[in-house]
Amino acid sequence: CFLSLQKREISNFDYLMYLNTLAGRSYNDYMQYPVFPWVLADYHSETLNLTDPHTFRDLSKPMGAQTVERKQKFIQRFNEVEKNLSAQCHYCTHYSSAIIVASYLVRMEPFTQTFCSLQGGSFDVADRMFHSVKSTWESASRDNMSDVRELTPEFFYLPEFLTNANHFELGCMQDGTVLGDVQLPPWADGDPHKFIFLHRQALESDFVSAHLHCWIDLIFGHKQHGSAAVEAVNTYHPYFYGDKMDLNNIKDPLIKGTILGFISNFGQIPKQV
Repeated sequence: CFLSLQKREISNFDYLMYLNTLAGRSYNDYMQYPVFPWVLADYHSETLNLTDPHTFRDLSKPMGAQTVERKQKFIQRFNEVEKNLSAQCHYCTHYSSAIIVASYLVRMEPFTQTFCSLQGGSFDVADRMFHSVKSTWESASRDNMSDVRELTPEFFYLPEFLTNANHFELGCMQDGTVLGDVQLPPWADGDPHKFIFLHRQALESDFVSAHLHCWIDLIFGHKQHGSAAVEAVNTYHPYFYGDKMDLNNIKDPLIKGTILGFISNFGQIPKQV
């Protein structure tokens, strides 16, 4: 399959889906849903220039290290092991979880009901809801130390998840904005179909094709854990590494339940492939 990718016999999208499947990720499990990368860093330009390297996200770095300042903060956290952390790691939140998946796809059923169920029966506070691609990128790549989320496959083929076709009452933000359709970058001209078309072009671009292996190393490969992960600023709370923990040897039901609940709520590292 990798040789087919090198020869451009399969798309980057198909290759990522293949890796997700090998790693145990499935559309049938929100806790282990297929994970896809942010590939763009330009959500402000009127036109999208796919020949300019600055248009793209740095695929060699996890979301927590997209800016120098944020990377240093996470390194400091790792080195200091803050008192409220139970283990040495860079990130205590995950890049893919049931709530992240449901929040992205909340405008479509059955994700709407799933999201509300995870939130205790109702939608979240409007300002925390997924409402803008640009602001979500800024949160995950720069502004929010608790946000390192990646994307789902739907960002590259399904325009319907970006529109509030069911007219759900998602609330009103503090600035008065009533939540409806997802706010798109200027280069999409307010058209979800154009956003998906250009976003998929970006995924299949020469730049991403040349650098995608770096992201794969972080998520599915040798930089997923161990010393390589530490060097890459890519370590997560030990509970996220479900396949590395022998739950059968944990006799205390409270501890075992806590670990399983943690994985269920906050995500799980894919199996290494």
